[in-house]
Amino acid sequence: MQKQIMFFLVMLTTLFSSHWVYAAADIEVNTPAISAIKNSMQTRHALLAAHYTSGAIGLTKDGLIAVRDTTAVPLKDRQGINALVAAENDDRNALYKEIAVGNGHPEWKGDIQGTFAGRWIDKAQSGWYYQNDNGWVKK
Repeated sequence: MQKQIMFFLVMLTTLFSSHWVYAAADIEVNTPAISAIKNSMQTRHALLAAHYTSGAIGLTKDGLIAVRDTTAVPLKDRQGINALVAAENDDRNALYKEIAVGNGHPEWKGDIQGTFAGRWIDKAQSGWYYQNDNGWVKK
């Protein structure tokens, strides 16, 4: 009986302490790698902004972006849109990973990505598209 109680107490302590540690994650942590990724994303945003506005691309529910409507992209730009989206998603994945590493918990990448997914959608401009469980929605 004492072993069961001790096991139960250890499990509770583990659950609550790991939750507390995650709650302390600093998603604003900054390292040289994070700064470089953010600068790359900021530079690229100028190229993506018109595509968000036209509805050609949208924010996915998993913190990435996707081509939503290729017909909204001028013919001359269609070839480059996929490369822009791929580069942006590479940077986003790297950002989530680096923030987790910057917190000393690389295993938090998925949780940090989920947090950012909601933040990207919250900060999206009116008229931009985002994805939810039912598909694409215009903000």
